[in-house]
Amino acid sequence: MSPVARPTQEPSVWKRRIQSQGALAALALLLLFGGLRYDEFLGTQNIAFLSASTSKFGLIAIGMAFVIMSGGIDLSVGTVAVLASVVAAQLSHHGVIPAMVGGVAAGLLAGLFNGIAIARFKLMPFVVTLCTFIAARGLALAISNRETVAISYETGFDQLADGVLLGVPVPVWIAGLAFALGALALRFSRFGRGVLAVGGNEEAARLMGLPVERIKVSVYALSGALAGLAGVLLAAQTSGSPTEGAGWELIAIAAVVVGGTLLTGGEGSILNTLTGVLLLAVILNMINFENGYTDGPHLTLGSYWQTIVRGAFLLAVVVLQAKLTRRGAAVH
Repeated sequence: MSPVARPTQEPSVWKRRIQSQGALAALALLLLFGGLRYDEFLGTQNIAFLSASTSKFGLIAIGMAFVIMSGGIDLSVGTVAVLASVVAAQLSHHGVIPAMVGGVAAGLLAGLFNGIAIARFKLMPFVVTLCTFIAARGLALAISNRETVAISYETGFDQLADGVLLGVPVPVWIAGLAFALGALALRFSRFGRGVLAVGGNEEAARLMGLPVERIKVSVYALSGALAGLAGVLLAAQTSGSPTEGAGWELIAIAAVVVGGTLLTGGEGSILNTLTGVLLLAVILNMINFENGYTDGPHLTLGSYWQTIVRGAFLLAVVVLQAKLTRRGAAVH
């Protein structure tokens, strides 16, 4: 390696290590601290509860990761999940499969609308998905008549949330499979390479012959479908409530960004997104444990601190990303 090329590559390697391993290191330290400070923090019951309740956010984060890596943003995932939960709850009386298909289909249709409006009509992702955010909330309220829709327990629909397979909660199996498929698709499929290419430089991707519009429609459709699946889990865990889902899109964005995916697109990782989801979940879980801690000095933090922590983490990581990006651009 020549002396001139070395300074160009080293900062890039350092930047990627910070983005990909920083969240994992923080997660490990928090787990160690929590295990030493709180009883049952690393117990089977808490781990099972935390992983199951976090699964729906993981599904939304996968879709958000693909959208952000393509250079876009999806602000509609929270209310799309709520709409899907209402649809799934209403269909749960007909069985588990119709409820799942209906919820995912509702999310898929919303995602297709976003993708077509953005890719075909060249509209801004922020504006389109914000409109879908508002419309999905209104549609959920209209379908449910502004009331919570009860699910059917006779058909076994609730087992999507409460069921256990080989000692692992069913929602964890669903989210785990989605993460595995997402990671494989991003790393080894033509679709994954296309998403990164479009996010890195859309015009260059077009000149390379990549179907840019089709890729954009696909990532938003994927995001909508996964939000729909998250809505199905939400309905199975609680009910079809048209007032849930507030701030879910911010949780997904925070998890994706904390995991090292660049907001500018063109770079990211599904497995690191999983780390981001777990990191945020562990932090919020630690706040709950801290409130119940009685063996020594402790902090009493209200529920609003969870929102503050999410915002602070997202801001800190965005600032770090901006600094690393400017440093890399200055070197190059």
